Amino acid sequence: MPLEKMKDLHLDEQNMQPETREVNGILMSKMMSENWDKIWNFQAKPDDLLIATYAKAGTTWTQEIVDMIQNDGDVQKCQRANTYDRHPFIEWTLPPPLNSGLDLANKMPSPRTLKTHLPVQMLPPSFWKENSKIIYVARNAKDCLVSYYYFSRMNKMLPDPGTLGEYIETFKAGKVLWGSWYDHVKGWWDVKDKHRILYLFYEDMKEDPKREIKKIVKFLEKDISEEVLNKIIHHTSFDVMKQNPMANYTTLPSSIMDHSISPFMRKGMPGDWKNYFTVAQSEDFDEDYRKKMAGSTITFRTEI
Repeated sequence: MPLEKMKDLHLDEQNMQPETREVNGILMSKMMSENWDKIWNFQAKPDDLLIATYAKAGTTWTQEIVDMIQNDGDVQKCQRANTYDRHPFIEWTLPPPLNSGLDLANKMPSPRTLKTHLPVQMLPPSFWKENSKIIYVARNAKDCLVSYYYFSRMNKMLPDPGTLGEYIETFKAGKVLWGSWYDHVKGWWDVKDKHRILYLFYEDMKEDPKREIKKIVKFLEKDISEEVLNKIIHHTSFDVMKQNPMANYTTLPSSIMDHSISPFMRKGMPGDWKNYFTVAQSEDFDEDYRKKMAGSTITFRTEI
């Protein structure tokens, strides 16, 4: 990528670090923060479907499942474009001529399927006003952290995570893009019964994809045959998606995502955090976790 393009991406030329800014105490890219008024005033529609997650919690997987359901298991239709063009990422802001999420969403005919990583208090209020359906997916903190760490290493639009030990502290403090994992999962959990929200867990989806996909089908008020359901389960399995260029982000230039550092689809296995955390790091994390999650009724499995 030429240097002038790097400048457009708001990268600090000394260490090629993307610049960040806080919006209402939540860390965002500088470009998202500069576009915040437009994002906040985004106009949702009643027939929009929003897929909301914390980063690296199974977003792309859920997007593919939803797309397959909406297209009655037609694999060719689901290959029509990249994930990020099929489902606009509403807050993600890029320099022209690249398409920002808002531009894609505003150009898209209804019914739209959209994506966000925004914490609940930062969601554009029109989603609540229009009573749009929302699917939220949560993943246990340790696996989310490890996945986000490797993603931050390969994605040049995210701040350099440093060492895993350093990143554990950054993550615990919520000083990562989209803010605190703890506040995110609790915030969405607290509103799930007040709106049209289907709250799912990554670990449940891995354990029994058929059961969880059926929940999504019901939520979307769709009717699909057993044959189509089995086709969706196969097409959205980790090994198949890892090979799907329309879902695995390999079509992006390596100056944005460098898959040689770590692939976008890395392992997708609950409990993989055990291969990275030391015993001391794990115990320390658990103690901090108990304090931050005290009083919440939400429970996670750190393995299946």
